[in-house]
Amino acid sequence: MSAASPPAFHADVLAGVRHGFFGREGGVSRGIYASLNAGTGSDDDVVAVADNRALIAQAMGVEPTHLIGVHQVHSPNAAFVDAPWTGERPQADALVTTVRGLAISVLTADCTPVLLADADTGVIGAAHAGWKGALGGVLESAVALMREHGATRIAAAIGPCIHQRSYEVGPEFEAAFLARDAGFARFFVPGKGDRRLFDLPEFCADRLKQAGVVEIETLPLDTYTEESRLFSHRRSVHRKEPGYGRNCAAIAL
Repeated sequence: MSAASPPAFHADVLAGVRHGFFGREGGVSRGIYASLNAGTGSDDDVVAVADNRALIAQAMGVEPTHLIGVHQVHSPNAAFVDAPWTGERPQADALVTTVRGLAISVLTADCTPVLLADADTGVIGAAHAGWKGALGGVLESAVALMREHGATRIAAAIGPCIHQRSYEVGPEFEAAFLARDAGFARFFVPGKGDRRLFDLPEFCADRLKQAGVVEIETLPLDTYTEESRLFSHRRSVHRKEPGYGRNCAAIAL
């Protein structure tokens, strides 16, 4: 395993808090998983995934066992973490901690990774927000749990995810959003025929604003089009590939 730390994208809004949005560069996996696949649920070689996660942990300044994730299920659930899991990981899509030495993380491959921090009170969060989780309230759950543990002024960074130009959906998809709030029409623009283009990162930004997050930064990185730097589930499906890697977003005090 290489001793060099893999490259990561960073957000100005989280300056002063150790964090990184890690893409597909700087790891040891091969083939369609090349090279920094962090996905334990993928069909990649398990040793390679473990090595990749160790590289990410190294970059975050923690032990590999202290790079913490959850069993992501596209839910609105947020979990508080104060130590590495000793049994099965909880089914959730957001994590919050106040403990130094832990790097909380989420995996994505088109869904939105969101890292959150109140540096003054020492409360951080990480959320996995696909359309289902974002609509269901996972970002609001993460913010609420941070506040339960003392956060007052929260900043958030929306990391690499699929952007509107690449996110074509059907009319039934839009209808599900409009059934919740007719005002959500502003996150859709016409595509080809009856297709629509959905703005997932802007929808997530709106959810964060409505939850009272004071500073929000969206990185201008589209997972679908950034082939050399980021994994994308939708791109792999369009290419009929047998699997896909996962990007990792992590934050630590």
